[in-house]
Amino acid sequence: MKLAYFATKRSGGSGAPRVGVLTSSGLVDIAERARSAGSTSTWLRDDLQILDLINAWPEPQAELSRLVDGATAISEKEVEFLPPVKPGKMLAIGRNYLDHAAEGGSAPPSAPLIFMKLPNSLTAHESPIVLPTITEQVDYEAELGVVIGKRAKRVNESDALAHVFGYTLVNDVSARDLQFGDGQWIRGKGLDTFAPLGPYITTRDEIADVQSLRIEGRLNGQTMQSSNTSFMIFKVAYLVSYISQGITLEPGDVIATGTPEGVGIFRKPPVLLKPGDTFEVEIEGLGILRNQVVSMKD
Repeated sequence: MKLAYFATKRSGGSGAPRVGVLTSSGLVDIAERARSAGSTSTWLRDDLQILDLINAWPEPQAELSRLVDGATAISEKEVEFLPPVKPGKMLAIGRNYLDHAAEGGSAPPSAPLIFMKLPNSLTAHESPIVLPTITEQVDYEAELGVVIGKRAKRVNESDALAHVFGYTLVNDVSARDLQFGDGQWIRGKGLDTFAPLGPYITTRDEIADVQSLRIEGRLNGQTMQSSNTSFMIFKVAYLVSYISQGITLEPGDVIATGTPEGVGIFRKPPVLLKPGDTFEVEIEGLGILRNQVVSMKD
């Protein structure tokens, strides 16, 4: 099941945010459909958010399937996508693909390199990546995002995936001059709009093997990154377990699992984001995350 958080486009603005389930004909507004069907489920609210479903899962799953069957859908062209979840914390993993570590001249890490993407950096599918004036080296990073579904505290690796709700797409946008110049990564990775997320969360049951998914990053239609999640140094289950040993993971938290080879800064010459560019992240079974690049306006 693919879940989205969106607003219906209206003249002069957008409608109230809604939760939708993706069908072959578009997005079904869950709250509206449930209301018309006379649902009395305790998880249902008119201002329903995906986090409400995550917290109630798996109770809503069967009813959602019934509600979307034969329901009228809204075209994706008629909606404004919002980040599908607002994570309490968004943790990211550096150098988690062997080829990416090698292209930067680094040895593979002996343990996961963990940093933060800040709440202000969150943005949505088809929303702009804004280039601030304080950096001249903004780069792209196509990544798999893991959405936590159940509280994880000191979980074993063998049990870790049971704490995952689903998967999404992330672009770990990075200001390389700030990242390398500061000596730590918070500012370079945490600027406004530097964490595009979405457009959907695909529930875990839809993905047979999260460590066997094709991942691509495309700049203006040209493939810049092409790999497979099988090449991660630290796999999803290990990351969830490792992080949870000292950082409790809560429902709605997101882990960005690292990017493969092909980022712009290590190309010769470097290929960096500029106004007018479009960058897409595509992961097999999860969809496409697309964002345009714009300059900061005064």
